[in-house]
Amino acid sequence: MDSDSQDKSQTSFLKYCVYVISLGGFLFGYDTGVINGALAFMSKKDELNLSPTLQGIVSSSLILGACIGALGCGQVADHIGRRRTLRIIAIVFTISTILCAFAPNFWLMASFRFILGVAVGAASGISPMYLAEISPKAVRTVNVNKNAIAIVLGQLVAFIVNAILGNVWGDWSPIWRVMIFSASIPAIVLWIGSFKIANSPIWIMAEKQYRKAKGVFKKLGFDKLVYIKLKEDTGEDDEGRVPWKAVFKNKSLRYLLICGMLIALIQQISGVNAVMYYGTILMEKVGMGQGDSLYANILIGFVSLAASIAGTRLIDKYNHSKMLVIGLIGNVLFLFLLGMTMKTALFSQLFTNILVLAFLALFLACHQGIVSPVTWLILTEIFPNKIKARLMSVSTATVWLSNFAISLIFPVLISVVGIAVVFFVFAISNGVSIIFSTLVVKHNKLREAYKAGTELR
Repeated sequence: MDSDSQDKSQTSFLKYCVYVISLGGFLFGYDTGVINGALAFMSKKDELNLSPTLQGIVSSSLILGACIGALGCGQVADHIGRRRTLRIIAIVFTISTILCAFAPNFWLMASFRFILGVAVGAASGISPMYLAEISPKAVRTVNVNKNAIAIVLGQLVAFIVNAILGNVWGDWSPIWRVMIFSASIPAIVLWIGSFKIANSPIWIMAEKQYRKAKGVFKKLGFDKLVYIKLKEDTGEDDEGRVPWKAVFKNKSLRYLLICGMLIALIQQISGVNAVMYYGTILMEKVGMGQGDSLYANILIGFVSLAASIAGTRLIDKYNHSKMLVIGLIGNVLFLFLLGMTMKTALFSQLFTNILVLAFLALFLACHQGIVSPVTWLILTEIFPNKIKARLMSVSTATVWLSNFAISLIFPVLISVVGIAVVFFVFAISNGVSIIFSTLVVKHNKLREAYKAGTELR
């Protein structure tokens, strides 16, 4: 579908809802990206005095909280609705960000980052699902992909803010507090914007509020036949939402749940977040100065954003499972080249820095342009509506649980075995992901399992 017909398929109200909900993705990116530059400043002796182990705990405490947020948000969203859940998430984002900015010591910083992580995890699960539920089929892929772009944009904006603050006021050690505080601004915007967005018409239907749902469907630009079909399906389901016991007994839903968790795992064992969280420290170890490392993050962020925009357009046109494999092949190639560049030391320091930047940018372009958006897109597509929120929450929790493990051990790992070996390990893990995605995550199988799942009563 071309962009003109896509624009015509979207009402102005739908566009507003999409951009507000995508702020959840933006905050996901901003709060995970801001630590990249802030960590080096807060680690100084006159600040929080963080060792590599404590750096890992500070970074991963957010991710551990995200596991909890992702796992619980589906149940909450089913109970109180998507819109109210998003509003609560915005409040938690705002308060916990401000607390992090004023944290006086390591323990409080780790604790407040954990609370912030609950909001990040909840937003990472609810935003793509919410976007899928409010979007007519013709623009669903485009709208869900806007959340993936918003994540990368959030990381880029965090890198830019960090670089400006770090280079202009870098001699002032507490500048990291300003870096972190800046994340409260988009959180407040999300809270204000959430009062005028539509609740999910799918959720409203599940609550048997048919007249209200019909009005929301119309406002969002859905075809009338969609409402009629969903009303028939909902009306036949007298038992309400599917219990977990029925999920585990049903072969198709078990398959979808395993695929969802596997897709989530594939996204994280790529090593992308090791770069996004520790990029500044990583590049300093390669030989760049602190200021140059902060600016290098901006370059990487711009490449990631451009790749994300271009990649999401490609994903809209081609088979999602095949695109996932293509993206993973690119990851393997560029991570291997990164490892070789750092291991061999054949070049001058300047040329080595250029090659590291180039291969890092290409790896992130592959991952952020293809692997990350296509995995989130597949997760929004494979689960039937009546069980989507809960299965999506389990998959999203898997994202954060694997992210937690990688972020916790990464600083220690590079200090023990070196950066080159770590990138070789990530290249191998991407190779294993190709095997998993080829053998298990097949488009036809997913479609058949989805159909069987929708017929479950």
